[in-house]
Amino acid sequence: MKAIEEASLNAWPALQQIVYDGWLLRFTKGYTQRANSVSPLYSGWIDEVADKIKHCEQLYSRFQLPTIFKITPFVEPIDLDEMLAWMDYRRQSPTSVQVLDLTAFDFQADPSVQRWSVPTAAWLTEFTRLDRRAAANQATLSAILNNIVSPACFALLRHQGQPAACGLAVQESHFVGLFDIVTDPTQRRQGLSARLVTDLLHWAKQQAATMAYLQVMLDNEPALRLYEKLGFKEMYQYWYRVKP
Repeated sequence: MKAIEEASLNAWPALQQIVYDGWLLRFTKGYTQRANSVSPLYSGWIDEVADKIKHCEQLYSRFQLPTIFKITPFVEPIDLDEMLAWMDYRRQSPTSVQVLDLTAFDFQADPSVQRWSVPTAAWLTEFTRLDRRAAANQATLSAILNNIVSPACFALLRHQGQPAACGLAVQESHFVGLFDIVTDPTQRRQGLSARLVTDLLHWAKQQAATMAYLQVMLDNEPALRLYEKLGFKEMYQYWYRVKP
């Protein structure tokens, strides 16, 4: 599980980050919680966890950002979630991390999907058209995507000649992560997201990936149904603790 967590952090890089006593602190101008939060992945030498939390709060305050902790099944220390709850940190954005064994499937390329290895202007234009929050943070999004080190695939699906769905995949070792699958609201319920994901998984198998993973919020029922239909299974859940 921790290997997938590490791969997901690499796949969505922060613009700035530091490691503090086993905790990874990420700063990206407030765009997305995953790029602006503390990942307490490893144990450290500082005994007073409250002091570590206070130090994190001071650092995020310098950037005028809320202090956010990402809580996974392998946080260090193991009782960190309970401690943050006691300190009145609010629980937000419960998310399911799901995986798919790619060796059990044979995916075909979709002729309606165009792929790029970098986030081109054409892909960014369509993605930000479909995602309003991304449109308001286009410069930051572009910087994140251009900082991806591992091989990546930026995909755009056209339906009846019109751009209809976007998404990206990032491959690291035998893992491939799927991120930001979005569909034009006027063209939903036509199986377009499934076609886009299937094409990305075809690309992943070409890169010799054997396991796919993705992150889907638990309140996103349409996406949960889609990924269940494609064969994804939950491996673990995470959520965020946010200082009010």
